[in-house]
Amino acid sequence: MIINDPATLAEVTAQFERYEQALVANDVAVLDELFWDSPLTLRYGATEILHGYAEIQAFRAGRPAQGLARRLGRTVITTYGTDFATASTTFQREGSDRTGRQSQSWVRLPGIGWRVVAAHVSLMG
Repeated sequence: MIINDPATLAEVTAQFERYEQALVANDVAVLDELFWDSPLTLRYGATEILHGYAEIQAFRAGRPAQGLARRLGRTVITTYGTDFATASTTFQREGSDRTGRQSQSWVRLPGIGWRVVAAHVSLMG
């Protein structure tokens, strides 16, 4: 298995950056697109536990669009072979000194490309 194949790493990095842009812009359509549309998809957030794409989509649709700007800290993206990757980052929201953590598992799925299949967001302290 090749770890961090340059082409695969570039693909996942581009999708991660697309996700980040959509997150701070509250582009719900792109956020929905980048999560795998499956009842097996998970997202554990700072205040929510979401099982399945439908719960994640409903959360996104009802989330306030204000206060989403943030600064990323250290981001580590690692690919395993050509179809699986993890992306982990720290962040701080504007106006807050709390550090957040985000991790995602990405899978290249046949016919649709890279999708988040599991995500976790938490705040320290």
